[in-house]
Amino acid sequence: MKYLVNIFRQLFLTSRFFWTGGGVIFLFVVSYSLSVMLPVAQAMLAIFFVICLADFFMLFPRAVHIVAQRIIPKILSNGNEQKVSISLLNKSNSPLSVNLIDELPYQLQVRDFSISLTLKPHKKVRLDYPIRPTVRGDYHFGDILLYLKTKIGLLERKYRVEAGQTVNIYPSIVEMKQYEINTFATVNQFQGIKKVRKIGHSQEFDHIKEYVMGDDYQSINWKATSRTNKLMVNHYEDEKSQQIYCVIDKSRVMKLPFNGMSLLEYAINSSLVISNTILRKYDKAGMITFSDKIDRMLKADRSKSQIRKILDLLYNEKTNFAESNYEKLYQYIGNHIQMRSLLFLFTNFESDYALERNIGILRKLNKRHLLVVIFFENSEVEKYSDKSADNLEEIYNTTIAKKLIYEKLVVTSKLQQHGIQTILTKPEDLSINVINKYLELKGKGLI
Repeated sequence: MKYLVNIFRQLFLTSRFFWTGGGVIFLFVVSYSLSVMLPVAQAMLAIFFVICLADFFMLFPRAVHIVAQRIIPKILSNGNEQKVSISLLNKSNSPLSVNLIDELPYQLQVRDFSISLTLKPHKKVRLDYPIRPTVRGDYHFGDILLYLKTKIGLLERKYRVEAGQTVNIYPSIVEMKQYEINTFATVNQFQGIKKVRKIGHSQEFDHIKEYVMGDDYQSINWKATSRTNKLMVNHYEDEKSQQIYCVIDKSRVMKLPFNGMSLLEYAINSSLVISNTILRKYDKAGMITFSDKIDRMLKADRSKSQIRKILDLLYNEKTNFAESNYEKLYQYIGNHIQMRSLLFLFTNFESDYALERNIGILRKLNKRHLLVVIFFENSEVEKYSDKSADNLEEIYNTTIAKKLIYEKLVVTSKLQQHGIQTILTKPEDLSINVINKYLELKGKGLI
């Protein structure tokens, strides 16, 4: 009994069934006026019933067996189009028409996904389709649903293959590797002596050596001196790397979406890219996220595990609807970052008024550190401002759009007047512009 219930749960009627059944019903209707059509209608009904039975027994024998497997990496990159593959093997003895539905994660917002194909007996087929995640986090793929039909096509069988799996969507590793290749592709063809700017004297121990005239008396190692009966001093290596922090604003201003991704997602992808570039240039990369309070901080370092720590920190960061508190940010940086550092501040100022409320704090930050304020052009507003206006309402809207664009330029100008480095960029050009600014500052010897 349970087996029969399971069968009827899998059974569906196709449109061909209803069209054919409708034709048989039509013959019975006609037979009320033309009695000669009644035997024809009865014969067609019997044939229809037999064909349905034949279709049923072709679809539901135990010999019908489909093997399906989803092939997808356990880690995917946010914002990049990536490939998902499904392998299908028809182990039955008859060809089957298949309508495949993959239960995609809700984050992808795809509700009409299906692929139609024909599976030959004992043949294997591989299907590929693209997905583009726009939010980081855990993506759960459900089962693979196969709706099977024979050549008759009156009935359809729902065949479920258990294939549930969870995939982690991390900040764009693809973009990070792409820019890594582009940034370090050029190899210096000329080698020679060059001036090395010493940033400072670190307390990182290098080795113990014998004292020579001019060594710092404070570096004398008395224990080593007593063992060797010679005056020995500790030698410390000169620091050749600078601390660079990506400071990410997670307040409501970063919720604005472009091409399906919020500004925060763009900022996080870019932070991963620039952090990798910083580490490859032998500088120290760190991370701070904040909104109305300081959320996370990763101390600047250039160890081999630092990029993994940055990935883990950025994985679960979310925007909220709070106002960004720059005073708390200034106090926190003052308490936790003592050495002068380069700060890439990812935020967004939509108006001159929004900047005026925080310009004093930004100036203080810039005095203690080298601050680069990064905010975004509204590409949708720019597209709208270029449209021709045909009526009063459109003239009003385009004027407002141009005013918003002008205010962004005013914000840039005011920041530069106070000596603050700025990047006003389209979201899609963020990573390359940040890399160029970093290389520019490094080339000028400002860091």
